[in-house]
Amino acid sequence: MAKITPKPGIQDISLYVGGESQISGRKDVIKLSSNENPLGPSPKAIAAYQEAAKSLHLYPSSDHTSLRNAIAEIHGLDAANIVIGCGSDELISFLCRCFAGVGDEVLYTEHGFGMYKIAAQTVGATPVSAPEKNRVTDVDALLVACTERTKLVFIANPNNPTGTMTPVDEIIRLADNLPEQAMLVLDGAYAEYVEDFDGGASLVESRDNVVMTRTFSKIYGLGSLRIGWGYSNATIMDALFRMRGPFNVSTAALAAAEAAVRDRDYVDYCRGENAKWRAWLADELAAIEIPSDPSFANFILARFRSEEEVAKADAKLREHGVIARLVPKYNLPKAIRITVGDEVGCRRVVEALTEFRKEVG
Repeated sequence: MAKITPKPGIQDISLYVGGESQISGRKDVIKLSSNENPLGPSPKAIAAYQEAAKSLHLYPSSDHTSLRNAIAEIHGLDAANIVIGCGSDELISFLCRCFAGVGDEVLYTEHGFGMYKIAAQTVGATPVSAPEKNRVTDVDALLVACTERTKLVFIANPNNPTGTMTPVDEIIRLADNLPEQAMLVLDGAYAEYVEDFDGGASLVESRDNVVMTRTFSKIYGLGSLRIGWGYSNATIMDALFRMRGPFNVSTAALAAAEAAVRDRDYVDYCRGENAKWRAWLADELAAIEIPSDPSFANFILARFRSEEEVAKADAKLREHGVIARLVPKYNLPKAIRITVGDEVGCRRVVEALTEFRKEVG
C-alpha cells in the first residue's frame, strides 16, 4: 500500500483562521472580526460586477491590462510594473516562492500578519520574528535580526492587528540598511485609510529592493472577489509574472476592481466615515478604561488588564451579538481587535463593553 506524505515542513504549518461570522441562536450578528468595510463596495463596482455576469462563459483577461492601466492612472504609477493577484495573499506567496527557499530566512515583526510566516513555511524557508516597540515596528530590531540568509522582510504599514503606523523616514532607513540580498515588502492593505499616503510607491521607484502590495478587500469592499495588486521594478515584476497563472483573477473581479479604483469619491467617503467612527469608538472605550493605540486602519486594538478580562469582554460582546477578533496568535493575549463598523455597530460595541466594565470594575 502506498504511503503518500507531504514534503517535510508542510505538517508544521498552522492553518490560517479567518474571522468568525456566526453566533449560534442569533440572527442580528454584527461581524467586526475581519476588517471588512461596513459600507460595502462602490455602487459602480456592483454595477460592473453585474455587467460581467453576461460573459461568465468566457475566460478572463490574461494580462489584466485594463485594471493595471486604471491603477497606474489613479496612483500615477507605471502600468508595466503592476501585477494583479488573487488577493494580496497570492502576491505574498509568489514573493516567497520566487525569492526564498530552504536555508533562507523570511523576517517580519512579532505582531505582523500571520500569512508572512505561513508563506515562508510553504517554501521551506525559516520564518524569523523581530520584536516591536510598544506595538510599533522597531527598525533597529529588524536590522539586528537580519543575517546573510535573510531574503525577504515583510512590513505591514499600517500594521495588522495593531493599527499602528511606521513613519516613512523609518521605512526608508530600513530599506537603505538591509543586507544586499534582502528585499523589503511593504504590505499596504490598509494604506487607503491614511490620507495622502502612497503606501510606499515612491520608495519602490527610488530603490531596487522594495516591493509594495495592495488589496481591494478593505476600503474597496471587495473581499469576496479576492483581488489585489503589487508594484515594484521590472526585474521583480518579471519574476512574479512568471509565477502567476494565466487566469488567476476572474472577469467579475477585474471589472469590479477597476470600477472601484476609479470611484475616488466613494473611497474618500469611506475613509471619512471610518475616521469619524474610529475616533469615536476609541474615545468611548478609553473613557471606560479600555485603551488602544492611535489606529491608522479600519480597526482598533482594544487592550485589557489580563487574559481573564479579555475573555470576559469577548463573551460580553458575543452576548450583545458582536463578533470581534481575539489575537493571542499574534502575541497579543490581552487584546481584542475590533473592526470599525458603521454607527450601529460601533454603538453596540460601546454598549456591550460599558456593561462589561460595570460588571468587572
